[in-house]
Amino acid sequence: MNKPITKICILGGGFGGLYTALDLSRLTAVKSGQWQITLVEPKDHFLFTPLLYELITGELQRWEIAPSYRQLLTGTQINLKTQKASNIDLNNHQVYLENEEILDYDYLVLAVGVRNRWPAILGLADYGLTFRSLEDVERLQTAIHDLETQGKSSINLAIIGGGPNGVELACKVADRLGKKGKVHLVERNEEILQNFPKSVRIASCRSLLAKNVNLYLNTGLKEVAANSMTVFKDNTNEFIPIDLLLWTAGTQAQDWINNLDCQKTAQGKLLTRSSLQLIDYPEVFALGDLAEIYPNKQVIPATAQAAYQAASLLAKNISAVIRKKSPQPYYYLHLGDMLTLGKQSALVSSFGINITGRLADIMRRFVYILRLPSQRHQLKVFQHWAKKILLRLRYSQVLSNTKSVEHRLHIRTGKRQKGE
Repeated sequence: MNKPITKICILGGGFGGLYTALDLSRLTAVKSGQWQITLVEPKDHFLFTPLLYELITGELQRWEIAPSYRQLLTGTQINLKTQKASNIDLNNHQVYLENEEILDYDYLVLAVGVRNRWPAILGLADYGLTFRSLEDVERLQTAIHDLETQGKSSINLAIIGGGPNGVELACKVADRLGKKGKVHLVERNEEILQNFPKSVRIASCRSLLAKNVNLYLNTGLKEVAANSMTVFKDNTNEFIPIDLLLWTAGTQAQDWINNLDCQKTAQGKLLTRSSLQLIDYPEVFALGDLAEIYPNKQVIPATAQAAYQAASLLAKNISAVIRKKSPQPYYYLHLGDMLTLGKQSALVSSFGINITGRLADIMRRFVYILRLPSQRHQLKVFQHWAKKILLRLRYSQVLSNTKSVEHRLHIRTGKRQKGE
């Protein structure tokens, strides 16, 4: 008698969800059809968010960091549902989609990530922009282009939040604007990059100051208007004229996640065991920004690096649980930090060693290429990148040879004139 098919449903196609699905798809049980994987994701493309900033400066193209799911899942047994989940019945093992379709599952992975949180700051939701998606990049580029075509002598752009997102964004935007604009970075704490090593904070500050970014530390945002913002420090308000404002300072769970009848933190995160299983529902796994391990013995950052590691373990744990074996605990191994600090410039910090500048940018780009979700796409991007480097080197050589010929002609012409 044939065994019933084991249904694994994965909600969310970001780092956690997609990489879990891909790891599972390599197992014999999936290839043979014993286990069925369904990936539910409303967007038609994956987004490699650590390289999103490079779109601002034109260093990368959209296709390089946002391959389609159809492309990535070709050759796998993963069933893609381009839909959005609206609710989950944890007791009856059912997922409700917005198109009213119902999916039954034996095992469920929650990896839907978080959405932007607009705090109660006057004017922020009306005039603030976010930076989390391709659509956000397009809105920012369009807004900057419109300001440039209006002939403004100087474009003032504010970024709220001095975490990695805000710092990387400030560096890229400063390079994009150049002498045509000014970037203001506002952070409510005493330092930017609070949870990063001191050496990383110092190097990042130097880069920001070198790009003439105005740093406002210990400063909060009070109000946003069409062409200005009001910040406060030590009970003193300051009015700053701005053209654009980018908000990077807060996120929150999806609405339907808040409605799930399971244990959560005070901040609304789903509580899981160290194996990434929900405390009350061992057949449900959660990872990424929407989950927190209990008891919390380790601070796990909300980064792609952490999600990548968690996805690898989660796939193994699902396999173990299905096979009636014990799942393993998740321990985050911090391998270092990588930040872009502007066009063709970055910082790579690992095991006490810091590298900055162009070399760090090449290292960062290379590491991220190796982290792209399929070998086929990795190779495609690497070939494109190598081709650009070779063309740049060839152009430099031609330019150098041209200057050398011009120099020799100049010398010969000079000698003839003297002979005359």
